[in-house]
Amino acid sequence: MRKYLFFGLMMLVSSIQAQKFEDLAKTPPMGWNSWNKFACDINEKTIRETADAIVSSGMRDAGYMYLVIDDCWQVKRDSNGTIIADPERFPSGMKNLGDYIHSKGLKFGIYSDAGTATCQGRPGSRGYEFQDARTYASWGVDYLKYDWCNHGKQNSEAAYSTMRDALYKAGRPVVLSICEWGTTKPWEWAKNVGHLWRSTEDIINCFDCKNYWGGLGVVQIIDLFTEIGTYTGPGHWNDADMLEVGNGVLTPDEERLHVSMWAMFSSPLMAGNDLRTMSKETVSILTNKEVLAIDQDKLGISAIRWMQFGDYEIWFKPLEDNAFAFCFINRGNQPVTVDQDLKTSIKKYVIDGSYGIRDLWKHEDIGNTKDNVRAVLGSHAVLMVKLIKK
Repeated sequence: MRKYLFFGLMMLVSSIQAQKFEDLAKTPPMGWNSWNKFACDINEKTIRETADAIVSSGMRDAGYMYLVIDDCWQVKRDSNGTIIADPERFPSGMKNLGDYIHSKGLKFGIYSDAGTATCQGRPGSRGYEFQDARTYASWGVDYLKYDWCNHGKQNSEAAYSTMRDALYKAGRPVVLSICEWGTTKPWEWAKNVGHLWRSTEDIINCFDCKNYWGGLGVVQIIDLFTEIGTYTGPGHWNDADMLEVGNGVLTPDEERLHVSMWAMFSSPLMAGNDLRTMSKETVSILTNKEVLAIDQDKLGISAIRWMQFGDYEIWFKPLEDNAFAFCFINRGNQPVTVDQDLKTSIKKYVIDGSYGIRDLWKHEDIGNTKDNVRAVLGSHAVLMVKLIKK
């Protein structure tokens, strides 16, 4: 009898833990990740200063809550198999660093890999999933980015499910970010495994390009989201990868288009620049609360490409409270003219002439749906509007 009572209790505890995990990421996670700017050149000082900058810049108040340390923080395992952080770069240890991040009102994220080694050759978690999960819990980790290098012949769903189970057993609620680059169509299987999954190959710092190893520019990633939007929603998100805003290559217009479309997709928003030295314009792009609200909309519906005329596209996204967002984007090098009637039916949604139209980048009301939306879009520019019922 005791055995059955104990088993029942353990099942109840497991169910409670799973429910706590399911309550995470009801809107797409927002934060900062070290990789795009710093790659392996990370250390405790940089992370502490970044935590300070998230607060002082207003990014925390805008919703950027997760500070994620990517690859290269780890160097080896000790004789008991416990993962060891680089003692030269992180002399205070990960627990103390996590405490500092938490003291700023932020959440602590870390990186590992489902393979035997990370993408940069550091120790992976294969065979150590439950031990690593306990270690991360003891450090106060709130978010795990879990990569897919050196995975051998593992099945991706099984490998990521093992880490999910390890996190459950460790007992600390952790957002699990699946990062297998969309290679095994995680949108089809990952809803009950992680909270978000990379839907594309790695982003690279360019607007329209593709690298020989598979890295993608902004518009290449946009194209991949035309078919997978139905898989996203509260607690389970298609991840378009980290932002390249503020990294010195994209123009301000391209950066606004970049953020706009990630928001339209309800993608997690992870800044990837040096927050300590960013310009006022970069801050204004990253912290535009009207645009971020589109990303964080509680319905969590991803945009569809409504119309396409060569390099000129119109994207549509339903919002809560019977509101809608539209993005007019110019992917080309020549200006395009917008002259669009938004009184229409799109799938089950009907838009009549009773909506006001607000330009979310200019923070201006620009008319209503009784009249056409009119504008001229420069090269690589965006017009992002919200339709609000009057």
